[in-house]
Formats: sequence, structure tokens, C-alpha cells
Amino acid sequence: MDQLLFAVSTIIVGVFGCVAYFYFSNILLDRIYPAKGPNAGANINKANAIRPWLFVLPALLVLSLYLVYPVFSTFFLSMRDTRGEFVGVDNYVWLAGDDKFRESLGNNLLWLVIVPAASTFFGLVAAGLTDRIKWGSVAQSLIFMPMAISFVGASVIWKFIYDYRGDNQGEQIGLLNAIVEGLGGTAQTWITMPFWNNIFLMIILIWIQTGFAMVILSAALKGISEETIEAAYLDGASPLQIFFKIKIPQIWGTIAVVWTTITVTVLKVFDIVFAMTNGQWGTQVLANLMYDWMFRGSPDFGRGSAIVMVIMVLVTPVMIWNISNAHKENR
Repeated sequence: MDQLLFAVSTIIVGVFGCVAYFYFSNILLDRIYPAKGPNAGANINKANAIRPWLFVLPALLVLSLYLVYPVFSTFFLSMRDTRGEFVGVDNYVWLAGDDKFRESLGNNLLWLVIVPAASTFFGLVAAGLTDRIKWGSVAQSLIFMPMAISFVGASVIWKFIYDYRGDNQGEQIGLLNAIVEGLGGTAQTWITMPFWNNIFLMIILIWIQTGFAMVILSAALKGISEETIEAAYLDGASPLQIFFKIKIPQIWGTIAVVWTTITVTVLKVFDIVFAMTNGQWGTQVLANLMYDWMFRGSPDFGRGSAIVMVIMVLVTPVMIWNISNAHKENR
């Protein structure tokens, strides 16, 4: 009951606080720049220039509190050791020489090469095909469904697919091993196989992100002018020629946005690796390495924060490019 009362009171205070802020700030602005008198025109222009910032200010303050401040806090924390003493760039020097960090960075780059490309490609193919069939909406719903599953939930599902039972533990229950044995092959411990286990983990994220790519690209394909398509058909173009030479060039900006959005997700990938392998057998990634240093064994927030800063440096340029490209698309 106390929690319900607290939640309700928080909502009421928040809503009425926002209303009061906007109401009284507008009154104050109108008094500072009155719309009467000899300078009425100039005052109205100044008030109109300031008024949007009154609405944006609360959001900017919240963003500064929850986004900007943690960045600087993490940066200063990355320059301290386990005792909280300032060590400068020692943690970054350690990163440069750490084998696990190099392994994590290499694996992240491998994820970057494969996952966005595969997810975007399969999403584009799914969007193109489902728009042409009678039950396309049903097919799109099924393909999009994995997006509703958490990364940990998806990992649990795929654990049953990759599951391996030893020679003396009875019949294989893992779907992949059951298929392999059914075809006369030998069951494998898929998630412990060097290099290939990274690919098997990537398949999980591709399975999830394909639905996202399909929905965005399908909307972009539907926005293409029908007159252009009909003109191409009249000129004798085949469906494949229309798709690759007319449709794709017109939605290239959307494809780039989808690609970079998935790239940001890949750079921050943690849940799948944590739930499937916990970074063992050569599958370590930056986010999981950061978690290990911060919360396992003897916590070292300095080294963990240094890894966070590396992730931020990798993610920021992609996000900036993505936002600027999205703005260009909306113009």
C-alpha cells in the first residue's frame, strides 16, 4: 500500500510540477518581454526565441544529470586504482597490453563486421519478400517476434538449440546436435569451438535484429512512388532489376540508418555473451570484460571504467553519424 501511495503521489507531483513550471515560466517570460509598448515587436521576437528553450530546459537538465555527468564521473574514475588513488593513464596503459582486452576488441570488431551486415541483409530480403506475398503481414509478425524477447531470454532459447550432452548422458536434446546426428554426423559442443562459437553467438543477435531491420526497411519500401515501379515494368525491367536498381538506391539512407543503429547495439553487446559463455572459450567482448573487472572477484572500478570509456569512444562517432543521417532523411 505504501508503494502504491508513493507511486501515485510521484505521478501527481510530477505532472502538476511540470504544469506549474511551464505556466509560471511563460508568465515570467511575458513580463520580462511584454507584448505592449514601443518595443512590442522586438519583445515578441525575443520571447518567441526563448520560449522553446523553456520547454526543452527540463529535458536538458535531466539528460545532463543522467548522461553528461556520468561520462565525466566515469572518466575521472578510470584514472584511479582500487584504493581510489589517482594513477593518471595507467589503466589505459594496462588495457593496451592486456591479452583479454585485445581478445575482446578483436571479437567486437568481428561482431561489427558480421552482425549489422547480416541483419540488414536478411531484413531487406524479408521486407522485399513479405511485401509481395498474400500473408506478408503474418510473416512479418513472426519475423519481428524475437524483438519482443530479451537478449537473455533469446540466449536461453538458443542454449537449447546448441545444447550438447556427453556420450554417456543419453540422447541429444539440442536441436542442432539432434539434426547432425540424424544426418549421420557427430554431436559437437558448439559454444566451445574456437572462432566458430563467436559466429554461433552472433546468430542469436542476427535472429533478433532482423525483425527490426525488416520493419524499418519495409516502411521505406512502401514509401517508394508506385509510378516509378510501374514505369520500370513498362520498360521491361525484371523484379530483381527493379529491387536492386530502383528500390534499394531510393532507400539507401534508411539502410544506412538501420546498419548504424544495429552497429551501436553490437558495440554494447553483453547479455548474449554473459548468458551463453560468460566470455569463456575465446568469446570475450568489451562489455562483458568491463563487468568482470567491476563486479567479479576483487572489483577494480578504475580498470572497468577505462573499458567503459573505450566503448563510449567507439559508440559516439557512430551515433553522431546516425543522428545526422536521420536528420538528412527527414528533410
